[in-house]
Amino acid sequence: MRSSLLFVACTLALFPALALAEDHGLSAARMHACIALLADDRLEGRAPGSRGEELALDYLVTEFTRMGYAPGNTNGTYVQEVPLVGMTMTEPPALAVRGRGGYERTFANGREFVGWTLRQQERAAVTDADMVFVGYGVVAPEYEWDDFRGADVRGKIIVMLVGDPPHHDPSLFAGEAMTYYGRWTYKFENAAEKGAAGAIIVHDTEAAGYPWAVVENSWSGEQFDMVRPDAGASRCALESWVTGDAARELFGAAGRDFDADKRAAASRDFTPVPLALSGTVEIHNRLRQLTSHNVVARLEGRDEQQKHETIIYTAHWDHLGFGKAVDGDSIYNGALDNASGVAGVLEVAHAFAREHENLARSVLFVLTTAEESGLLGAYYYADNPLHPLKRTVASINVDGANVWGRTKDMVVVGYGQSELDAILAEVVATQGRALQPDSEPEKGYYYRSDHFAFAKKGVPALYADSGVEFRGRPEGWGMERRQEYTRERYHKPQDEYDASWDLSGAIEDMTALYLVGHRLATSERYPQWSETSEFRRVREEMMKGSR
Repeated sequence: MRSSLLFVACTLALFPALALAEDHGLSAARMHACIALLADDRLEGRAPGSRGEELALDYLVTEFTRMGYAPGNTNGTYVQEVPLVGMTMTEPPALAVRGRGGYERTFANGREFVGWTLRQQERAAVTDADMVFVGYGVVAPEYEWDDFRGADVRGKIIVMLVGDPPHHDPSLFAGEAMTYYGRWTYKFENAAEKGAAGAIIVHDTEAAGYPWAVVENSWSGEQFDMVRPDAGASRCALESWVTGDAARELFGAAGRDFDADKRAAASRDFTPVPLALSGTVEIHNRLRQLTSHNVVARLEGRDEQQKHETIIYTAHWDHLGFGKAVDGDSIYNGALDNASGVAGVLEVAHAFAREHENLARSVLFVLTTAEESGLLGAYYYADNPLHPLKRTVASINVDGANVWGRTKDMVVVGYGQSELDAILAEVVATQGRALQPDSEPEKGYYYRSDHFAFAKKGVPALYADSGVEFRGRPEGWGMERRQEYTRERYHKPQDEYDASWDLSGAIEDMTALYLVGHRLATSERYPQWSETSEFRRVREEMMKGSR
């Protein structure tokens, strides 16, 4: 992420040249059929623990069996059980706020406020809790940054801004790129560690990378979490978002200027601001224990020693299931996100099945559950690996395939993190294309998909995305398509299959990702993290001693 083109160019010399064959058995027609099936209304949006999960798993296991893959679980099955708790709010909660001068306001769940709890209990409540503004809610000792400045926020509701603190110092955080400190998951985790009763993030479309409707839709249905020893008691009783306009009203009621306080939060000298407001929320949940599943299929390498080393491909099969109706449709089909990614990874699997005799190392496909609930399936595998992470050579992730045609480029999210970029750069060059870094690093996409669970454990992880320079299209056309999708269809019922999609670019992208994995499966080297990657030290500790 923080490395340069020079890093990629230098590491190319570490790997022999790759030849790009005309045909590796990938099929656009087969991809179309897969997306159409997984995004069909009969699968009801593929929520974990639903009829849609059963249908999706039956299809995926059948496909891997047909291709000749062995069960990826050491217990002889094609699935890894992932124990989850499902939490459905019996009624939308409201945030009641009181302040000086008799100010009283109730923010209903929806247009201005979205709240929930991941405490695995039927009732969670915050009552008359003082509200405190803590800037970006970041504690980063390596940057000498502490938005809490020793403030005691136990039992209080903290209000935070989304994203990393803005700054002009390239040595802070990751320059323009978002770090994990900017992710909402970190902010809620840190709030819980600080003992806050509730946490509110102020939404901003530009900083978050998606409109308010995505927030509203993503947390409107059943929420999932892993079964935890403390039943989620260590989480805040309230996790929530408010709109920018709602935040401005709250700060105004507290006698503050939201925009001025936001500017002040961009400084290391920021100190928490008591808001002279108190908040009350009561949440009622209907709970259910369920077992969801990662699909795991394995192609064993032919070398007696290296077959114990694994290259992993991931894509999440799940989506949001039923949710808030939009234009009369309440099924969140998730065609692009991520039926298309699953279809693409299955095509990679087809290509490997044809080359089985030439593989020294093993290839494992892990199609994960509950990605939409916080990468839960991927985290569960990373915490409970079926094949040792120490011998896992790399993780290659697909979250959304290119449905708009061939491109002159391919994008790497988190560009420069590892030597995997160098291999991919060489592959796409043989396709007459160029590798590009993510054009929107400030939105933190590297921390928003399944590969991140592996990266946190130290496994080099590649997250490639489709290019933005489309052949035969005017400049900017590709970014317009991305932005239109995010605005109109992302996490909405409108993310539906379209038979007119041009998957030629997806096939080219999947061919490239297949060739990266093939190179790794026929090599003896382990790709390394870059010198500046935050995950390098974790891998070095993991790899101490013999493999």
